[in-house]
Amino acid sequence: MIKVTLLYENGDGKTFDMAYYEDKHMPLVAELMGDNLKYYKIDKGIGGRTPDAPIPFLAIGYLYFDKLADYQEAIGPNAEKIIGDIPNFTNIQPTLQISQVVE
Repeated sequence: MIKVTLLYENGDGKTFDMAYYEDKHMPLVAELMGDNLKYYKIDKGIGGRTPDAPIPFLAIGYLYFDKLADYQEAIGPNAEKIIGDIPNFTNIQPTLQISQVVE
């Protein structure tokens, strides 16, 4: 299984609309990815390493695919629409990592 992780790092002046991300953006991504996307998950940052530490990431999104080719096939024709929707919920340029789930 392949996991695509989208990390939205916290910092001065960074904003994130979790309601939009949950209710509109990720469902849009799922619709565009079609059957290639097995499922997605969302983490909302609520704390850091210590009680007084800032949240390192405001949100983290996860997209799961059976194989890398499924992600590549789905993202190709849809990347522009997905990227174009990002300003509707954040001013953060997400960090993207593609991983193989080993366990």
